[in-house]
Order: sequence, then structure tokens, then C-alpha cells
Amino acid sequence: MKKGFLIVYSGPSGVGKGTIMKELLSLKTLKLCFSVSMTTRKPRPGEVDGVNYYFVTKEQFEENIKNDQILEWAQYGDNYYGTPKAPVFKWISEGKTVILEIEVQGADKIRSQYPDVRTMFLMPPSIHVLRERLSGRQTESEEEVNKRIEIAKKEIGRANDYDYIIVNNRLEDAIEDALEINLNK
Repeated sequence: MKKGFLIVYSGPSGVGKGTIMKELLSLKTLKLCFSVSMTTRKPRPGEVDGVNYYFVTKEQFEENIKNDQILEWAQYGDNYYGTPKAPVFKWISEGKTVILEIEVQGADKIRSQYPDVRTMFLMPPSIHVLRERLSGRQTESEEEVNKRIEIAKKEIGRANDYDYIIVNNRLEDAIEDALEINLNK
């Protein structure tokens, strides 16, 4: 059986990673598996545990780290985010393409462990547009939005570390770019 493939998507909070992933996953012909991340942040309205994230306590997350059940993890703002190891290894062994939507710190860890990983950075057209998107969600306070913007500036500075950069100026174009990269693996 053909060994599976690992693809990493990163980008600042609010850039549209989740929206693009949802579109790619709806295309059943791609046979993609999306690794649901674990986080200690609180669910946003409409988010479902086990679908959008596995929502856990800080203590539960740290226990998973201690027991080597996390493939990669990072602290983003005041919360932990990480990738449960078991499903990723299972899907790769089944020959499937596994998508990880992770932060820059986590992407560094994956790249060091899996040098053949394909990495993509989703870029906002500008910091101004990113701020509008974050504020428009109305899920974070102005202080939290400002924190996310400062983190985004640092992350954007790392975009050239990725194999591909996709600018999400127009959603349809960003989806088309991501689709083309996925199909040409």
C-alpha cells in the first residue's frame, strides 16, 4: 500500500484557514483527512467538540504532552493548541493525505520530524484586512484582536519558510490555489 502524505497549512488567526479547509474537504475526490486539533481555548459559537477542535482543559492537554500523545503543540496567546498523534499515524499508514492546520511553531516541529511534508502559508492581503476580519468575527475583545495582530506580524515574517504562500485576498482564488497544490503532490 502507498504511504500517506502530510500537508501543513499555517497562517495568522482570521486569515481563512478553516474556510479553505472546509472547501477542500468537501471535495470527496481528493480523499483528504483533516486532523482535528486539540485546544485549551473556549469554543466559539457554533463550534462542536471533536469536529472543529477537541476542547480540553489545560491539565488534560499537559497530560497528553506528558504521555507523548501529541504530535506537535504550541502555545498561542494564552492557550495550547496541538495535534493528537494516533489518528495522523493511522491515516498515513492507510495511504491517505492528512492535512494539519497548525501554527508556525507546530509547523517547525513537523518539518523537523517529517522532511517530506508539504507546507503552505496562508497570507492575508494586508494587516488592515486581517484586523477587519478578526474584529468582524466578534469573538474576541479589542485587546485580544490586538494580541492576535501582533502574533500575525511575527508569523507573516516566517512565511518564506514554507513551500507555498497563498494570499487570501479573494476566497475563490485562494481555494483554487490550495486545490492546485494539493492535486500536484
